[in-house]
Amino acid sequence: MRRLLVFTIAWMFVCLAAGADTTAGAPQAAPETFTLWQLPNQTRVQMMSYAVQTPEGSLLVIDGGNAGDAPYLREFILSHGGNVTAWIITHVHSDHVNALAEILKEPGAITIGTFYGSIPEREWVTAHAGEADRSEYDAFMAALAQSGRQVSELSIGQRLTFDSVNILVLGIKNPEITANPINNSSIAFRLWDAAKSVLFTGDLGSEGGEKLLNSDQARHLPADYVQMAHHGQRGVSEAFYAAVNPSFCLWPTPTWLWDNDNGGGPGSGPWKTLEVRAWMDKLTIKRHYVMHEGLHEIR
Repeated sequence: MRRLLVFTIAWMFVCLAAGADTTAGAPQAAPETFTLWQLPNQTRVQMMSYAVQTPEGSLLVIDGGNAGDAPYLREFILSHGGNVTAWIITHVHSDHVNALAEILKEPGAITIGTFYGSIPEREWVTAHAGEADRSEYDAFMAALAQSGRQVSELSIGQRLTFDSVNILVLGIKNPEITANPINNSSIAFRLWDAAKSVLFTGDLGSEGGEKLLNSDQARHLPADYVQMAHHGQRGVSEAFYAAVNPSFCLWPTPTWLWDNDNGGGPGSGPWKTLEVRAWMDKLTIKRHYVMHEGLHEIR
């Protein structure tokens, strides 16, 4: 009996030294993870606005939406402490950056750390973008200049770390792509921690998506969540989404665009949302988070 007791005690010390689980079958605590919010539109226009909060409390904002979305975004930020550690700009279309422009004009109690993006030069925009794109570009850049702030230029393969949350930049502006120029210069990046991952694409078009799909960064495309490019229509290709192979889809998409409804009922519009929805039905998607449903909080 004494030999058995000695052996048992000795074995327990061996297990502890080796890091073995001496309570087999005990439940393991889930790892702490970031919270992701998909913010709802406050006008009928499509827009894109996301926020991420790390378990340690750092707040990240991605785009932000139209000018009409600014009051909601402002209150959201203030309700989560008022301090934005980093603001990521996918591209300079009004439905992505005008809410930020409004906040820059009157920040109030909001403080913002670093702005990140990859914004084309004005000369390139003049040469390749249409009048509406040029006007939106100029308006945002003027608001940025008046605030005295600058955007930190991202590079492909660059990695950012915010507490336990990582960001890997997969794509930046594409000056050689002059079709659908501003959208195709959306940045693409993967955001992840130990528990989950999200791929953001902004309004990336088929040409920019094809470039990324055929690049060395394509190996980083797989993610648990994917933000549907260009609000879920006329964005990247079916092959691109197949490479991501997500379990969840984030749709920054209003009701009319989700249903491809131009006023004549579902399917009456010129948009490609229903086609993209059919693509995703071929994958094993567990849930679609659609903007028109309201605020989505993902933990």
